[in-house]
Amino acid sequence: MMSTAANKERVLVVDDSAPTVEVLERNLAAEGYAVITASTVARAIELLESAPVDLVITDLKMPKVTGLDLVRHVRENYKDTEVIMITGYPTIEGAVEAVKTGADEYLAKPFTDTELLAAVHRALDTLRTRKCRWSTPLQTPGAPQGLLGKSVVMQQVFRLISKAASTPATVLITGESGTGKELAARAIHYGSGRSSAPFVPVNCGGIPDGLLESELFGHVKGAFTGATEARAGFFHAADGGTIFLDEVSETSPSMQVKLLRVLQEKEVCMVGSTRPRRVDVRIVAATNKDLTDLVKKGRLREDLYYRLHVLTINLPPLRDRGDDTLLLATHFVHRFAGELDQPTPSFSDRALQVLRNYEWPGNVRELENVVQRLVLMTEGSVIDAPDLPPLMRFSALRATGLDRTLAEVEAEYIASVLASVGQNKSKAAKILGIDRKTLRQKLQNGAIDSGPTDD
Repeated sequence: MMSTAANKERVLVVDDSAPTVEVLERNLAAEGYAVITASTVARAIELLESAPVDLVITDLKMPKVTGLDLVRHVRENYKDTEVIMITGYPTIEGAVEAVKTGADEYLAKPFTDTELLAAVHRALDTLRTRKCRWSTPLQTPGAPQGLLGKSVVMQQVFRLISKAASTPATVLITGESGTGKELAARAIHYGSGRSSAPFVPVNCGGIPDGLLESELFGHVKGAFTGATEARAGFFHAADGGTIFLDEVSETSPSMQVKLLRVLQEKEVCMVGSTRPRRVDVRIVAATNKDLTDLVKKGRLREDLYYRLHVLTINLPPLRDRGDDTLLLATHFVHRFAGELDQPTPSFSDRALQVLRNYEWPGNVRELENVVQRLVLMTEGSVIDAPDLPPLMRFSALRATGLDRTLAEVEAEYIASVLASVGQNKSKAAKILGIDRKTLRQKLQNGAIDSGPTDD
């Protein structure tokens, strides 16, 4: 992963061999790192004292003061610096001594460029993990209120949210379940000129189709059985502000026609009335489906698609956000500990590595649920890898994966998804891409711990 020019990680190369220093400097600079060099330990210490260094790559055998002495000096004086030891005289005893002294990696000469860069990436990943362990990221630079992220993909999302907030255009937010689509919609609303007016979220997929029209547009007295009085709809409630139509792709064809009219004419007609009423509402819609595919299948009107598809913001899955996972985990652990009025536990380096390497099928929502359970259930001041859910941890038996049946693999994945959404079977079915009936059958037929019903 190449460092950006604005935030290059600094690498100090220490070796009394000029050719070795030249090769290392060239390879590391090509990867985007800021490289400084020294031919002696004394000079290396001067450079360490003059400016922060993220990684030291040092030779073992050097005149007067050795590389081991430099490793010990770094470990006892610089907590935010990693160390890689290199040597042309490799022995098991030397490797053990280097690691015991504090080196994070040990490379024997000659090593390939790939081996070098892999070791550098691992060491810097460890450093970023440790920094995140102690951080309290209540907000990240450039992020709208309520959103966190330093990754390149999220910085692009933040820029699009800022643009969307400054225009009255309809916005379509796409992304997998649990990526934070409603948070993005709220950020658009509260960053716009409508921030003092209502923000009204509507889960279109959670309202029966027969009731959705009345909920959205309201109804007059006597419009249907049980309509004993007139009632305004969500569009009326959002007048002057923003209405957020989540899961808009779940609406029926007839409802899609009515939504199209609202988008085109900016007016709604209450159920049972023939007189339309104008509304000043900004529409933000969201979906976890591929709308172009639904158009091709005839499940979404093409004209509605183009009305919604004015400005699109795609929220990336958590697995594509790199160290944002660690930022979010640290944020959630502080939040939930604060809510419980108890000391905030810290994550061990091993636990953070597991969190970062996990695929997170339920995305940020799954991470939030996992951290909440950890804060509630973990005893002690440190959350370690064994405290994490079993499916997130490494298993020597599970690692091969080639001696398990397809049914076993499927059952394990379903159990993982259920755990990620707090055993909510409706949400799990949507992530799995199946209906609740199919999920129920799989739970009945397989040895899956479905947990308590939470629909």
